[in-house]
Amino acid sequence: MRIVYLHQYFTTPGMTGGTRSYEIARRLVARGHEVHMVTTDRDATPGGRRGWSTAEVGGIRVHALPVPYSNRMSYARRIGAFVHFAIEAAREATRIGGDLVYATSTPLTIAIPAVRAARAHRIPMIFEVRDLWPEIPVAVGALRNPVLIAMARRLERFAYHNAAHVIALSDGMRDGVVAAGHPASRVTVIPNACDREMFDVGDGPGREIRERYEWLGNRPMVVYTGTMGLINGVGYMVRIAAAAAAIDPDIRFVVVGDGREADQVRSEAATLGVLDRNFFLIPPVSKASMPAWLSAATIATSFVIDKPALWANSANKFFDALAAARPIAVNYGGWQADVINESGAGLVLDRQSPTAAAAQLVRAVRDDAWLRNAGAAGRRLATERYDRDLLTDRLEDVFLRVVGGQNSAAAARVGATAASFGS
Repeated sequence: MRIVYLHQYFTTPGMTGGTRSYEIARRLVARGHEVHMVTTDRDATPGGRRGWSTAEVGGIRVHALPVPYSNRMSYARRIGAFVHFAIEAAREATRIGGDLVYATSTPLTIAIPAVRAARAHRIPMIFEVRDLWPEIPVAVGALRNPVLIAMARRLERFAYHNAAHVIALSDGMRDGVVAAGHPASRVTVIPNACDREMFDVGDGPGREIRERYEWLGNRPMVVYTGTMGLINGVGYMVRIAAAAAAIDPDIRFVVVGDGREADQVRSEAATLGVLDRNFFLIPPVSKASMPAWLSAATIATSFVIDKPALWANSANKFFDALAAARPIAVNYGGWQADVINESGAGLVLDRQSPTAAAAQLVRAVRDDAWLRNAGAAGRRLATERYDRDLLTDRLEDVFLRVVGGQNSAAAARVGATAASFGS
């Protein structure tokens, strides 16, 4: 099967960010499929190379267009990048052609080239929902203009209406898709996954991290790995560090990443007197370097601001912690909190009170038995429920059923046409 896979922000292990599309695509290639990834070179410099380039990465044919992008860009500039790529990707995806178009959002504008290519070749399009748009930008106040909101909702319905099937990354996202009018029978939940072969690195890489930083050494470390964006609310961790400093000043709170809110996080940490004392900021590292940081961690974390609309997320940080057998602490409700409470794989922190959350973390990092049990529970989840190979099998099954159904319908139409000529 030839698959045209559209992901504007495709990431490989040598880059920063989540690698879901890479891990899925390379497994599909290993199963005998031909995968063409249509994406951007988001690190391109203005005035540099123009036009599409093609390279092979892990057996995947990657078609990349230079479109600069950063989490630090304004929303207006980001929208401009989305629209520019949508127009150019429509031409490229249509040129490539295949048996199936698989488009993953965000951004929601990825539906435009996906539908164009699917219609041009009369092949099915499967749409993957990583976040519910426009619900999230509306909830956090990033999208306020009523006209733009109406346009976004129309684009959402356009994507679902033209999808032969929808992949949702959580039950909450599935419910949002169904509420928008897509049949529940044509929605499958396949969450983010655990890459155990990447994160099962033992204690050695973690020791190297601890030896590299004198301020860390053998002290307990609570780590956040990822973007410092508006929806993440990493300032919450700064306030936890300030509260914990009065209880157990030896605990180190570490953020590995960057983002639009990074300067604000640094400023708040300096104001509260914890910057470079028990709270530390590390520049972003590649996905391939992330296992070492989780190997060094005592507890990993995942945060969002206090908006229930964000609880349906399927955070990579959550699954990476499970894969590394590290306890995971979150400050939100929803399905991930339910998994933690049911399995014992971590903590659900008090999202209203950083002081109460600090007390929870202080108790946890000093309880060796709890740390062992929580890590073991995470490993079981990574193996039995969220293993990447298992979830790719489920996705491939959806692909084969959709393409098989399309071919059966086409055969039935041909048969009916032939019968009408013979009568």
